[in-house]
Amino acid sequence: MLTKRSLLLAAAAIVPLFGLSDAASAKDAKKLGLAVANLQADFFNQIKQSVEAYAKEKGIEVITVDAKGDSATQVSQVQDLVTQNIDALIYIPAGATAATVPTKTAKAAGIPVVNVDRNADGAPGDTFIATDSVNSAKGVCDYIAKQAGGKGEMVIIHGQKGTTPEVDRSKGCGEALKAYPDIKVVGELWSDQWHQDEGFKLAQDLLQAHPNVSIIFGQADALALGAAQAVKVANPDHKIWIAGFDGDVAALKALKDGVFDVTATQQTQGMGRLAVDSAIKIVAGDKLPADQLQDATLTTKDNVAQFIEKHP
Repeated sequence: MLTKRSLLLAAAAIVPLFGLSDAASAKDAKKLGLAVANLQADFFNQIKQSVEAYAKEKGIEVITVDAKGDSATQVSQVQDLVTQNIDALIYIPAGATAATVPTKTAKAAGIPVVNVDRNADGAPGDTFIATDSVNSAKGVCDYIAKQAGGKGEMVIIHGQKGTTPEVDRSKGCGEALKAYPDIKVVGELWSDQWHQDEGFKLAQDLLQAHPNVSIIFGQADALALGAAQAVKVANPDHKIWIAGFDGDVAALKALKDGVFDVTATQQTQGMGRLAVDSAIKIVAGDKLPADQLQDATLTTKDNVAQFIEKHP
Protein backbone atom coordinates (compact mmCIF):
# COMPACT_ATOMS: atom_id res chain seq x y z
CA MET A 1 0.00 0.00 0.00
CA LEU A 2 1.41 3.37 -1.01
CA THR A 3 2.08 5.83 1.77
CA LYS A 4 1.55 9.56 1.22
CA ARG A 5 5.33 10.00 1.05
CA SER A 6 5.79 7.26 -1.53
CA LEU A 7 2.93 8.63 -3.63
CA LEU A 8 4.48 12.09 -3.63
CA LEU A 9 7.91 10.75 -4.50
CA ALA A 10 6.50 8.59 -7.28
CA ALA A 11 4.57 11.49 -8.72
CA ALA A 12 7.63 13.73 -8.63
CA ALA A 13 9.68 11.05 -10.34
CA ILE A 14 7.33 10.65 -13.28
CA VAL A 15 7.07 14.36 -14.03
CA PRO A 16 10.25 14.46 -16.17
CA LEU A 17 8.96 11.54 -18.23
CA PHE A 18 6.33 13.79 -19.80
CA GLY A 19 9.06 16.03 -21.20
CA LEU A 20 8.73 19.79 -21.01
CA SER A 21 6.67 21.13 -23.89
CA ASP A 22 6.23 24.56 -25.40
CA ALA A 23 3.20 26.66 -24.48
CA ALA A 24 -0.04 25.26 -25.80
CA SER A 25 -0.92 26.51 -29.25
CA ALA A 26 -3.58 29.19 -29.37
CA LYS A 27 -7.11 27.76 -29.10
CA ASP A 28 -10.41 28.17 -27.31
CA ALA A 29 -10.73 26.92 -23.74
CA LYS A 30 -13.53 24.37 -23.55
CA LYS A 31 -12.66 22.39 -20.41
CA LEU A 32 -10.92 23.57 -17.24
CA GLY A 33 -9.65 21.61 -14.29
CA LEU A 34 -10.13 23.21 -10.86
CA ALA A 35 -8.02 21.72 -8.08
CA VAL A 36 -9.14 23.18 -4.75
CA ALA A 37 -7.25 22.91 -1.48
CA ASN A 38 -10.15 22.28 0.88
CA LEU A 39 -13.85 22.93 0.28
CA GLN A 40 -14.54 22.87 4.01
CA ALA A 41 -13.25 26.44 4.01
CA ASP A 42 -15.78 29.09 2.99
CA PHE A 43 -13.05 31.06 1.21
CA PHE A 44 -12.26 28.22 -1.18
CA ASN A 45 -15.95 27.41 -1.62
CA GLN A 46 -16.64 30.95 -2.76
CA ILE A 47 -13.87 30.77 -5.35
CA LYS A 48 -15.17 27.39 -6.55
CA GLN A 49 -18.71 28.70 -6.93
CA SER A 50 -17.49 31.77 -8.78
CA VAL A 51 -15.29 29.77 -11.17
CA GLU A 52 -18.06 27.28 -11.97
CA ALA A 53 -20.80 29.90 -12.42
CA TYR A 54 -18.69 32.21 -14.57
CA ALA A 55 -17.34 29.37 -16.71
CA LYS A 56 -20.89 28.12 -17.27
CA GLU A 57 -21.86 31.57 -18.58
CA LYS A 58 -19.06 31.22 -21.12
CA GLY A 59 -19.99 27.67 -22.12
CA ILE A 60 -16.88 26.15 -20.51
CA GLU A 61 -16.92 22.85 -18.65
CA VAL A 62 -15.22 22.74 -15.23
CA ILE A 63 -14.05 19.55 -13.53
CA THR A 64 -13.59 20.31 -9.82
CA VAL A 65 -11.62 18.19 -7.34
CA ASP A 66 -11.23 18.76 -3.60
CA ALA A 67 -8.00 17.71 -1.88
CA LYS A 68 -9.56 18.09 1.59
CA GLY A 69 -6.29 19.66 2.74
CA ASP A 70 -4.10 16.71 1.74
CA SER A 71 -1.15 17.26 -0.63
CA ALA A 72 -0.83 13.61 -1.66
CA THR A 73 -4.51 13.48 -2.57
CA GLN A 74 -4.10 16.62 -4.65
CA VAL A 75 -1.13 15.20 -6.54
CA SER A 76 -3.22 12.18 -7.53
CA GLN A 77 -6.21 14.34 -8.44
CA VAL A 78 -4.20 16.59 -10.74
CA GLN A 79 -2.64 13.57 -12.44
CA ASP A 80 -6.19 12.38 -13.15
CA LEU A 81 -7.26 15.81 -14.43
CA VAL A 82 -4.36 15.79 -16.88
CA THR A 83 -5.72 12.58 -18.44
CA GLN A 84 -9.14 14.21 -18.97
CA ASN A 85 -7.96 16.57 -21.72
CA ILE A 86 -8.37 19.79 -19.77
CA ASP A 87 -7.24 22.93 -21.58
CA ALA A 88 -5.95 24.66 -18.41
CA LEU A 89 -5.62 24.01 -14.70
CA ILE A 90 -6.81 26.43 -12.03
CA TYR A 91 -4.83 25.34 -9.01
CA ILE A 92 -5.06 26.19 -5.29
CA PRO A 93 -2.31 24.18 -3.54
CA ALA A 94 -3.42 22.15 -0.53
CA GLY A 95 -0.25 23.10 1.32
CA ALA A 96 3.40 23.92 0.91
CA THR A 97 4.43 20.24 0.84
CA ALA A 98 4.71 18.92 -2.72
CA ALA A 99 2.94 22.01 -4.08
CA THR A 100 5.26 22.04 -7.09
CA VAL A 101 4.33 18.54 -8.28
CA PRO A 102 0.85 19.34 -9.72
CA THR A 103 2.21 22.43 -11.48
CA LYS A 104 5.08 20.46 -13.02
CA THR A 105 2.75 17.61 -13.99
CA ALA A 106 0.33 19.91 -15.81
CA LYS A 107 3.02 21.94 -17.54
CA ALA A 108 4.89 18.82 -18.63
CA ALA A 109 1.70 17.78 -20.39
CA GLY A 110 1.45 21.18 -22.11
CA ILE A 111 -1.38 22.38 -19.85
CA PRO A 112 -1.12 25.99 -18.60
CA VAL A 113 -1.62 26.67 -14.89
CA VAL A 114 -3.40 29.53 -13.14
CA ASN A 115 -2.51 29.57 -9.45
CA VAL A 116 -5.01 31.12 -7.04
CA ASP A 117 -4.34 32.26 -3.45
CA ARG A 118 -1.25 30.09 -3.04
CA ASN A 119 1.72 29.77 -5.35
CA ALA A 120 4.07 26.84 -5.67
CA ASP A 121 7.52 27.97 -4.56
CA GLY A 122 10.01 27.03 -7.26
CA ALA A 123 7.34 26.05 -9.80
CA PRO A 124 4.89 28.93 -10.21
CA GLY A 125 1.94 28.82 -12.56
CA ASP A 126 1.67 30.90 -15.72
CA THR A 127 0.04 33.58 -13.58
CA PHE A 128 -0.75 33.94 -9.88
CA ILE A 129 -4.00 35.49 -8.62
CA ALA A 130 -4.24 36.44 -4.97
CA THR A 131 -5.00 39.16 -2.49
CA ASP A 132 -2.15 41.52 -1.69
CA SER A 133 -1.87 39.88 1.70
CA VAL A 134 1.21 41.82 2.77
CA ASN A 135 -0.45 45.21 2.38
CA SER A 136 -3.84 44.01 3.65
CA ALA A 137 -2.41 42.35 6.77
CA LYS A 138 -0.42 45.49 7.43
CA GLY A 139 -3.69 47.45 7.43
CA VAL A 140 -5.42 44.96 9.72
CA CYS A 141 -2.61 44.95 12.28
CA ASP A 142 -2.25 48.73 12.13
CA TYR A 143 -5.98 49.08 12.86
CA ILE A 144 -6.02 46.64 15.77
CA ALA A 145 -2.86 48.20 17.25
CA LYS A 146 -4.49 51.64 17.20
CA GLN A 147 -7.66 50.25 18.81
CA ALA A 148 -5.54 48.81 21.61
CA GLY A 149 -3.98 52.22 22.24
CA GLY A 150 -0.64 51.37 20.68
CA LYS A 151 0.54 49.21 23.56
CA GLY A 152 0.09 45.83 25.18
CA GLU A 153 0.83 42.15 24.66
CA MET A 154 -0.12 40.48 21.38
CA VAL A 155 -0.35 36.87 20.20
CA ILE A 156 -0.59 35.61 16.63
CA ILE A 157 -2.38 32.49 15.44
CA HIS A 158 -0.81 31.68 12.09
CA GLY A 159 -2.28 29.80 9.17
CA GLN A 160 -0.66 26.74 7.62
CA LYS A 161 3.09 27.24 7.88
CA GLY A 162 4.90 28.05 4.66
CA THR A 163 1.84 28.70 2.51
CA THR A 164 1.79 31.95 0.56
CA PRO A 165 -0.94 33.64 2.65
CA GLU A 166 0.69 32.64 5.95
CA VAL A 167 4.07 34.01 4.90
CA ASP A 168 2.65 37.23 3.44
CA ARG A 169 0.28 37.96 6.33
CA SER A 170 3.11 37.44 8.80
CA LYS A 171 5.25 39.85 6.83
CA GLY A 172 2.53 42.50 6.55
CA CYS A 173 1.62 42.40 10.23
CA GLY A 174 5.30 42.58 11.17
CA GLU A 175 5.70 45.70 9.04
CA ALA A 176 2.75 47.35 10.79
CA LEU A 177 4.05 46.56 14.26
CA LYS A 178 7.33 48.38 13.59
CA ALA A 179 5.38 51.59 14.24
CA TYR A 180 4.24 50.33 17.67
CA PRO A 181 7.29 49.61 19.84
CA ASP A 182 5.09 49.33 22.94
CA ILE A 183 3.26 46.31 21.50
CA LYS A 184 5.12 43.10 22.23
CA VAL A 185 4.35 39.83 20.43
CA VAL A 186 4.60 37.35 23.31
CA GLY A 187 3.38 34.19 21.61
CA GLU A 188 2.83 32.63 18.18
CA LEU A 189 1.34 29.27 17.17
CA TRP A 190 0.61 27.70 13.77
CA SER A 191 -2.54 25.92 12.65
CA ASP A 192 -2.55 22.92 10.32
CA GLN A 193 -5.65 23.74 8.25
CA TRP A 194 -6.81 27.27 9.24
CA HIS A 195 -9.86 25.78 11.02
CA GLN A 196 -11.99 27.40 13.72
CA ASP A 197 -11.47 24.57 16.20
CA GLU A 198 -7.72 25.05 15.81
CA GLY A 199 -8.15 28.76 16.50
CA PHE A 200 -10.02 27.91 19.70
CA LYS A 201 -7.42 25.42 20.97
CA LEU A 202 -4.39 27.52 20.01
CA ALA A 203 -5.91 30.66 21.54
CA GLN A 204 -6.63 28.76 24.75
CA ASP A 205 -2.99 27.66 24.94
CA LEU A 206 -1.74 31.18 24.26
CA LEU A 207 -4.10 32.79 26.79
CA GLN A 208 -3.08 30.33 29.47
CA ALA A 209 0.59 31.09 28.85
CA HIS A 210 0.03 34.85 28.47
CA PRO A 211 -2.98 35.98 30.56
CA ASN A 212 -2.27 39.69 30.01
CA VAL A 213 -2.73 39.53 26.24
CA SER A 214 -4.82 42.37 24.85
CA ILE A 215 -4.48 41.74 21.07
CA ILE A 216 -4.99 38.57 19.03
CA PHE A 217 -4.37 38.34 15.29
CA GLY A 218 -5.87 35.24 13.69
CA GLN A 219 -4.53 35.00 10.16
CA ALA A 220 -7.91 33.74 8.92
CA ASP A 221 -11.43 34.56 10.05
CA ALA A 222 -11.97 30.97 11.17
CA LEU A 223 -8.94 31.27 13.46
CA ALA A 224 -10.20 34.64 14.75
CA LEU A 225 -13.64 33.19 15.48
CA GLY A 226 -12.05 30.31 17.35
CA ALA A 227 -9.98 32.80 19.31
CA ALA A 228 -13.12 34.78 20.16
CA GLN A 229 -14.65 31.59 21.58
CA ALA A 230 -11.56 31.00 23.70
CA VAL A 231 -11.66 34.58 25.01
CA LYS A 232 -15.31 34.15 25.96
CA VAL A 233 -14.52 30.96 27.86
CA ALA A 234 -11.51 32.55 29.58
CA ASN A 235 -13.61 35.55 30.64
CA PRO A 236 -10.64 37.92 31.15
CA ASP A 237 -10.94 41.06 33.25
CA HIS A 238 -9.78 43.27 30.36
CA LYS A 239 -10.67 43.91 26.72
CA ILE A 240 -8.98 41.69 24.15
CA TRP A 241 -9.04 43.04 20.60
CA ILE A 242 -9.34 40.36 17.91
CA ALA A 243 -8.42 40.65 14.24
CA GLY A 244 -9.07 38.19 11.42
CA PHE A 245 -8.54 37.99 7.68
CA ASP A 246 -10.61 36.75 4.69
CA GLY A 247 -14.13 38.17 4.89
CA ASP A 248 -15.86 34.80 5.21
CA VAL A 249 -19.65 35.04 5.06
CA ALA A 250 -20.21 33.71 8.60
CA ALA A 251 -17.39 35.85 9.95
CA LEU A 252 -18.81 39.03 8.45
CA LYS A 253 -22.07 38.40 10.30
CA ALA A 254 -20.12 37.75 13.50
CA LEU A 255 -18.18 40.96 12.95
CA LYS A 256 -21.45 42.87 12.65
CA ASP A 257 -22.53 41.36 15.97
CA GLY A 258 -19.30 42.42 17.68
CA VAL A 259 -17.84 38.92 18.10
CA PHE A 260 -14.49 40.23 16.86
CA ASP A 261 -13.20 43.58 15.67
CA VAL A 262 -11.69 43.72 12.19
CA THR A 263 -10.95 41.66 9.09
CA ALA A 264 -9.81 42.12 5.50
CA THR A 265 -12.52 41.16 2.99
CA GLN A 266 -11.04 39.45 -0.03
CA GLN A 267 -12.53 39.59 -3.53
CA THR A 268 -13.34 35.89 -3.71
CA GLN A 269 -15.97 36.21 -6.43
CA GLY A 270 -13.73 38.50 -8.44
CA MET A 271 -10.76 36.17 -8.06
CA GLY A 272 -12.79 33.25 -9.41
CA ARG A 273 -13.87 35.20 -12.47
CA LEU A 274 -10.35 36.49 -13.05
CA ALA A 275 -9.02 32.92 -12.86
CA VAL A 276 -11.40 31.83 -15.63
CA ASP A 277 -10.59 34.85 -17.79
CA SER A 278 -6.88 34.26 -17.25
CA ALA A 279 -7.18 30.60 -18.24
CA ILE A 280 -9.04 31.60 -21.42
CA LYS A 281 -6.36 34.12 -22.34
CA ILE A 282 -3.43 31.79 -21.68
CA VAL A 283 -5.02 29.01 -23.71
CA ALA A 284 -5.53 31.54 -26.53
CA GLY A 285 -1.80 32.26 -26.45
CA ASP A 286 -1.80 35.54 -24.51
CA LYS A 287 0.98 36.42 -22.07
CA LEU A 288 -0.20 37.47 -18.59
CA PRO A 289 1.63 39.12 -15.66
CA ALA A 290 3.34 36.73 -13.30
CA ASP A 291 1.31 38.18 -10.40
CA GLN A 292 -2.22 39.60 -10.41
CA LEU A 293 -2.69 40.88 -6.88
CA GLN A 294 -6.09 42.12 -5.72
CA ASP A 295 -6.94 44.60 -2.98
CA ALA A 296 -8.80 43.48 0.14
CA THR A 297 -10.97 45.94 2.05
CA LEU A 298 -10.37 46.70 5.71
CA THR A 299 -13.70 45.74 7.25
CA THR A 300 -15.11 46.74 10.64
CA LYS A 301 -18.56 46.97 12.16
CA ASP A 302 -18.95 50.33 10.40
CA ASN A 303 -18.72 49.06 6.82
CA VAL A 304 -19.47 45.33 7.05
CA ALA A 305 -23.13 45.50 5.99
CA GLN A 306 -22.31 46.08 2.31
CA PHE A 307 -20.23 42.90 2.14
CA ILE A 308 -22.90 40.83 3.89
CA GLU A 309 -25.39 42.02 1.28
CA LYS A 310 -23.06 41.37 -1.66
CA HIS A 311 -19.68 39.72 -1.38
CA PRO A 312 -17.06 41.13 -3.77
